[in-house]
Amino acid sequence: MSHLDRPVSRRGLLRFGSAGLGALALSESRAQAEEPAKPIRVGFVGIDNYQAVEFAKFLNDPKAEGELAGFRAVAAYPGGSPDLAESRESLPKWIEQIQAFGVKIVDTPAAVIKQVDAVLVMSMDGRAHLALARPVLEARKPLYIGRPLAASLEDAVRIYRLAAEKKTPVFSCSQHRFSPGFYDMRNHPEVGKVLGCEVHGGCPLDPTHPDLFWHGIHGVETLYTIMGPGCVSVTRVQTPVTEFVTGTWSDGRVGTYRGIHQGAIGYQAVVYGSDGIVTSGKYGGYAPVKGVYPEGKYAGYEPLARQIARFFKSRQAPVPPEETLELFAFMEAAHESKRRTGAPVTLESVLTRARQAAGAPS
Repeated sequence: MSHLDRPVSRRGLLRFGSAGLGALALSESRAQAEEPAKPIRVGFVGIDNYQAVEFAKFLNDPKAEGELAGFRAVAAYPGGSPDLAESRESLPKWIEQIQAFGVKIVDTPAAVIKQVDAVLVMSMDGRAHLALARPVLEARKPLYIGRPLAASLEDAVRIYRLAAEKKTPVFSCSQHRFSPGFYDMRNHPEVGKVLGCEVHGGCPLDPTHPDLFWHGIHGVETLYTIMGPGCVSVTRVQTPVTEFVTGTWSDGRVGTYRGIHQGAIGYQAVVYGSDGIVTSGKYGGYAPVKGVYPEGKYAGYEPLARQIARFFKSRQAPVPPEETLELFAFMEAAHESKRRTGAPVTLESVLTRARQAAGAPS
């Protein structure tokens, strides 16, 4: 045994002195600082949405910097919905691609939850999200849910109620919310105060989901990104060519969403402000303000990936639950307006009904 391996007696410690103890503590702290921090382990529940592959790529990039540094995507439960053609047909290739990033495929959501610190529910099927989210929230692990948060306003209420009960953060949004061309419009120097907005985008429908919940949520999320919350009533007109939804905000502002069923499809907005009228950048990150984002550079899913990473580290949702619930109430009010042949419907009326159906206080 060398002198370095021998235990130090109390007398020896006294001889060692405070200076020696300080040097030893400093040496230990330096050794701890030099040890690499353990990565935040992330898992996926449902990967029939291509975004799961993209997020795994960002999280497992060995050259990741900033918010995306310090993560490791380790496990995924494939999930899938046989009655959704896109899920059924695409899932096998997404399994193969996510495995290429070092993500292990497991048989159950529980197997994912057991070995991770944070979870993404990425199933494209909003009908499944409450059931998939429940065990994650009960395990008190921060949760991101890919769009749509749910396939009904009632389930959206249930998810946020459970998150509050478990004191566990959850957030959900369309990737369009953080696309620079949209996100930068609320504080655009040429717009000033936002007084109104017109958003357009593709709006394919699927019989498994309420009309706007399936794909129209991208456009509605863009509208809320630019206008902010505060809508009080909605009207809707639907034809085989177009959806046209008009929202009236409590301060008198008006925002509209045109969902395109036929013809050319693009994703953009016109913003009416106190200082000017400005056409937004396009989805994907074409920034209208020089220097905010390189002109012509395609941002794709990276802005949202960075927000998710920041959320997992801070446990602070970048989109408040109240705003997401209002956004879903906006879409449900639009569905009710359609049932009433275009009559105005208040968001409060559909929220009250949903809370009662979900068993939550109104």
